[in-house]
Amino acid sequence: MLKPPAPGTSIDLLSFNIQAGTTTERYHHYVTRSWKQLLPHNERSRNLDAIAELISTYDLVGLQEADTGSLRSGFINQTRYLSRQAGFAWQTDQSNRRVGNVACAGNGAMAQWQPDEVTSHRLPGSIPGRGALTLRYGSGEDALLIIVLHLALGRRARTTQLDFASELLAGHRDVVIMGDLNTDVDSMELGSFIRQNKLQAPTADLLSFPSWRPLRAIDHILVSSSLEVLESDVLDVPFSDHCPVSVKLATPQALRESQALPEKAQGYQEQ
Repeated sequence: MLKPPAPGTSIDLLSFNIQAGTTTERYHHYVTRSWKQLLPHNERSRNLDAIAELISTYDLVGLQEADTGSLRSGFINQTRYLSRQAGFAWQTDQSNRRVGNVACAGNGAMAQWQPDEVTSHRLPGSIPGRGALTLRYGSGEDALLIIVLHLALGRRARTTQLDFASELLAGHRDVVIMGDLNTDVDSMELGSFIRQNKLQAPTADLLSFPSWRPLRAIDHILVSSSLEVLESDVLDVPFSDHCPVSVKLATPQALRESQALPEKAQGYQEQ
């Protein structure tokens, strides 16, 4: 049985682009080891177990580029696998980009508490294959809305996708946006999104890509100004081409007050 958060405690959030469980150590590995993105291999299994151990101490984890079940993953849904191995009570996943039966990438989320509502969204863009997951805890003005997303590489598409995300945030006071945003907070589109939605960017200066020599801060956890950020960090681990980023928050009102947590935290559940 998992314990619900108590008033005055904190929650730990982690966002991680896991590159379908494949390690990358140099730029040329994208070419010389590209077969690892298409075929199953033992290293992937060992890597997933290492990721599971890493994330097991967190309360809520958002994943990007998690394979949802294809040839390269041995037809294993990686979000479900990681959730079980790490001991989370609840998980959900979203398939966004499928290449036949060879590869299927998407977003995932796992938590120690089951949300009251989960919605899967296709992000706009000229090239399909990007998505967002929204998790809502509680209701009314004290509800907590969490969005896990993976933005496009191009600025124009990112701008459109962030406009879409702004619509999802509308009317919510307590919000968290977590994911591989493929740009830093000083970019025109992300800076505008942060200002428009009155967000804090505690991961703004945390270099997360590439993992072997981080030079860019493109993985983020953004939170509303109504939430109290206690800590932020980037984890130097070799499990992907991205480093995961984490944020510790004072427990939001929706989690402190939810009457559903003790009942819904009984063992593993899937969305």
